[in-house]
Amino acid sequence: MKALVTGGAGFIGSHLAEELAKDNEVIILDNLSTGRMENVKDLVKKGSVTFVKGSMTDFTLLQEIIRDVDYVFHQGAIPSVPRSIEKPSASNDANINGTLNVLMASKEAGVKKVIYASSSSVYGDAPEMPKREDMKPNPLSPYAVTKIAGEYYCKVFQEVYGLKTVSLRYFNVFGQRQDPTSEYAAVIPKFITSILNNKPPTIYGDGEQSRDFTFVKYVVEANILAAESDATGVFNIACGGRITINKLVDMINEILGKNIKPVYIAPRAGDIKHSLADISRAKSFGYEPQSNFKEGLKETIRWFNDGVS
Repeated sequence: MKALVTGGAGFIGSHLAEELAKDNEVIILDNLSTGRMENVKDLVKKGSVTFVKGSMTDFTLLQEIIRDVDYVFHQGAIPSVPRSIEKPSASNDANINGTLNVLMASKEAGVKKVIYASSSSVYGDAPEMPKREDMKPNPLSPYAVTKIAGEYYCKVFQEVYGLKTVSLRYFNVFGQRQDPTSEYAAVIPKFITSILNNKPPTIYGDGEQSRDFTFVKYVVEANILAAESDATGVFNIACGGRITINKLVDMINEILGKNIKPVYIAPRAGDIKHSLADISRAKSFGYEPQSNFKEGLKETIRWFNDGVS
């Protein structure tokens, strides 16, 4: 097949592009605002992918590169809850207008299916656990609002225009190539690099908040399975278990043979307390994460450790 990966130089997008490129023709669209060329330079050098530097908000460019594409894996977005709180307009433009452009161009080009990267943030802080796809969304940040809006657009484009769509609600994805240097960086790369450098990791709140962390390898598998199947609609993508932030620090210390204590500061606006997914719906198209969290964490730490040493 011929696939377009928006945001393909980013953390998740680059892993997805790498796997797709083993058997398919792949185009990456990325403006490199959060993605990094080093994530895909080997793929480009080998001729495994075609890289296009540009934005999803450029509709004319999208129309050009989406011609003859079979599947669109729409990973492109301005990520991060804190960033969206600081700059809601930028998140709205990239995540909502960009998604609408991708869907319009896909419809025009006769794309077989669009696989959209949504987020567990759409659930907000509802106390009911685990989170199920039929629960009422309760977004608590501009980022979460943009993600649920994208889901609604996907639903409408399927119902009104016949464009098949799948929305995958990612839960706290982690793995190799995740950027620890941004002030908006996700918790696992930040903690790993802090402890590797013998610095105390910073925890917002009391550390008893919990997350359903998902190794990036399983997110890649979910995207490809969703594309190849007849599945449409909304699906949670996670591992169906949760770990507290305090326990995460303990596990990283244990794996690295260290004992670096965290520092605690005030909770951040928009952060949720607990997150746990019901993944039974995704199992209907073959999604079945196999390894446990600790194995994925070890693999991630090895990658960061190689970069530090």
